[in-house]
Amino acid sequence: MIKGITVVRVAGSQATYGRLSSFFAALGFERGAGWRDGPNCGASFLAPLGNLELVEGDLPSSAPILVEVTGLQTVHRIARQWLASIEGTEAAERRIGDIEETGWKSFLFTVEPVAGFSVAFWEWSDPLRGRPLALEGDLSAQGLRFALVVARWNAVITDRLLQGALDALLRSGAARKDLEIIRVPGSWEIPQASRQAALTRRFDAVVALGLLLRGETPHFEAIYNEVSRGIGQSQQETGIPHAFGVLTCETLEQALDRAGLKSGNKGFEAAAAAIEMASLQRKIQGPGTTQAAPGQADRP
Repeated sequence: MIKGITVVRVAGSQATYGRLSSFFAALGFERGAGWRDGPNCGASFLAPLGNLELVEGDLPSSAPILVEVTGLQTVHRIARQWLASIEGTEAAERRIGDIEETGWKSFLFTVEPVAGFSVAFWEWSDPLRGRPLALEGDLSAQGLRFALVVARWNAVITDRLLQGALDALLRSGAARKDLEIIRVPGSWEIPQASRQAALTRRFDAVVALGLLLRGETPHFEAIYNEVSRGIGQSQQETGIPHAFGVLTCETLEQALDRAGLKSGNKGFEAAAAAIEMASLQRKIQGPGTTQAAPGQADRP
């Protein structure tokens, strides 16, 4: 079975060997275990991936060794700096070529760290070529339904959060008929209403909006811990994305800053997160998939 491939080049002298070792080390190659057999010695420089390529026709480069990289501009700069430190700037310019576009949808440059030893470094012009594409949600709310659970307590802030959330949803293509506002007395009641909304399976996501201001007693911590736990538990148990837009602030001034003044509008940010997660959930589930409420999967 084929395990790996090694390209062997003779350095010629101890000075050349040391110089090439310094060059590849500067570029970040992993140094393998060295060996010595009488007067001869060697060391490998390891790359994550190697292959033997056969070409019919013209070679893709005049250099016999091609190294695929990411961040070609950075590699070119490091190679140029290494050459300049060894031979000076003028000599470095003669030994390294400019980055050029090839005929095979890539960019490439050739460098000669020592006379007669050329290496070509290249990168695909499409940065996603050969890499798995990430699955992520889109910021499009078209065709999605949202429940906005809003606390009435501290309405001077929560109404601002609500306006920011509605702005994000409508800007992203949501229809007004697909937005349902659910008012609750305060932040303590948000988890229960959010869970009930999620259990109806009428919504693709829930946006929770409220405000907790620190007072002179531990009441603030007790309420916040239960509200955050309840919203998270509702999301996990129902499978419906919940966006957390409950502010926890020391002062009313801090809350105003986070409701549209100095620090953006956290209602807008929560709604944007809800849009993305609802879109992602649809992609993960696949077309035509419907999500059953807890316990329904086992019913006849």
